[in-house]
Amino acid sequence: MTRTEFLERLKKPEPAVTPVIHVVDTAQALRNLDIADAAGCPGAFLINHDFPKEQFLPILKEVRAARPDLWIGINFLDQPGNIAFPILGQLAKDGVRIDAYWADDARIDEREAVQTEADEIEQIRKDSGWNGVYLGGVAFKKQRPVEEDQYTTAAQASMPYLDVVTTSGIATGHEADLSKIETFRAAVGGHPLALASGITPENAANYCGLINCFLVATGINYEGDFYNIDPKRLDALLDVTRNYGDSQ
Repeated sequence: MTRTEFLERLKKPEPAVTPVIHVVDTAQALRNLDIADAAGCPGAFLINHDFPKEQFLPILKEVRAARPDLWIGINFLDQPGNIAFPILGQLAKDGVRIDAYWADDARIDEREAVQTEADEIEQIRKDSGWNGVYLGGVAFKKQRPVEEDQYTTAAQASMPYLDVVTTSGIATGHEADLSKIETFRAAVGGHPLALASGITPENAANYCGLINCFLVATGINYEGDFYNIDPKRLDALLDVTRNYGDSQ
């Protein structure tokens, strides 16, 4: 799936479901990618939750070589775009296609009129030559807190820089406050919006009309397992999103 096709998917009534795989090694990453692909997900994200990015890079190369046609996004844990984009650019030059990058922090400062850090990251992104989809965290878990009355300002300030504005609940596995998501949806209008925490088959229907893409891990994993997708849980989530899309 190309960047254009993915962004087109985000504008459809059915929210895209892109599982997030906390990578252990190449074999575990491939096993879970294959589960997501078999279920009909448009793609999946890989994240180096347990080890540094330097250890992640050879795994990414092995995964891409083994699955050349899959849509694969990545998250370098806690690394913003100024660190990630040069690496992504070099991977692209080396023939390792990464289709999307999700940064936990897009470096948007709703308190400032000029987005200095985001501007710098945007230039680094252009200079890198990488042309994938950029998802960036705004009012995102484990980052600098954003006051509720500044959600609209933060969301709107991020739109010029991000292909997909991405927000979350207060922590991994915690359901996002619905009023926050409603505020973000109103703020970004038709711009793609992703949610990256707390989605489960049981609560997804509450967000389907507001969100274009669910980034989901613990909500579709085996109970008590941080690393492996439960195909039944994933299918149950996809049933919810597809039924929503079919009803529109």
